[in-house]
Amino acid sequence: MRTVASIILCAGCAQALHKPPPIEAIGAAPRGPAAQLLADADAAWARRVEPDQAAAAEELFLQAARADPRNPESFAGAIRAKAFRIGREKDGAERTRLAESAVIAGQLCQENAPAAPACDYWLAAALGLQARERSATGHDALPRMVDLLRRAIRTDPAIDQAGPHRLLAIVLLRAPGWPMGPGDAEAALPEAQAAARAAPDFAPNQLALGEALKKNGKAAEARAAYSQALRLATEAAARGDPDAKGWADDASAALR
Repeated sequence: MRTVASIILCAGCAQALHKPPPIEAIGAAPRGPAAQLLADADAAWARRVEPDQAAAAEELFLQAARADPRNPESFAGAIRAKAFRIGREKDGAERTRLAESAVIAGQLCQENAPAAPACDYWLAAALGLQARERSATGHDALPRMVDLLRRAIRTDPAIDQAGPHRLLAIVLLRAPGWPMGPGDAEAALPEAQAAARAAPDFAPNQLALGEALKKNGKAAEARAAYSQALRLATEAAARGDPDAKGWADDASAALR
């Protein structure tokens, strides 16, 4: 897996953001009212491990966004579905297409709901997806992500189980430090701690906390956080959470 450092040290860096197309270009015309489309999208998302359901959820979220562009929940759902698909897609070109389209969805979210902190958070997440798939965009993306996440923290830090704190911690932990990038392991620790305090039963928050503690020389506390993450992931897997196996694998690897 490429590191954030390799993203920064790119041979030919590229802009992370471009003018997005009109909202009509992101998906099919709505086949119903926004509320019903959003409910159908949520139902498909709940079945996302079944064949084609993640793609169906993405399409329905995009239709809902077209039907009511002022609702950031639809754009957020589309980006989340794209991220899920990227994690399971083997074709590199398709992963890149999904990541780039996630950024477009995030930009259109900001255009249509400019005061919504969810748009800031999910655009930051989309920029991270794009940087992973197109490393040349990382140099431009990382500082934008930091700014977007700090703005989301000021307005609604509870999004996605304290996602703004968690994702900011991860960016600060993995990005190269000044002058190459915004990386700062010391600054990452309070962000990870804030995420773990706000949503302590969410395994990814404990994973981020473990990484931050480890990089700040607190090995015993890091191991405790990783153990907690493994327990939570195991419980989530028993409840049928399709993301739980990845969390458990990450926690187990950190505990070796």
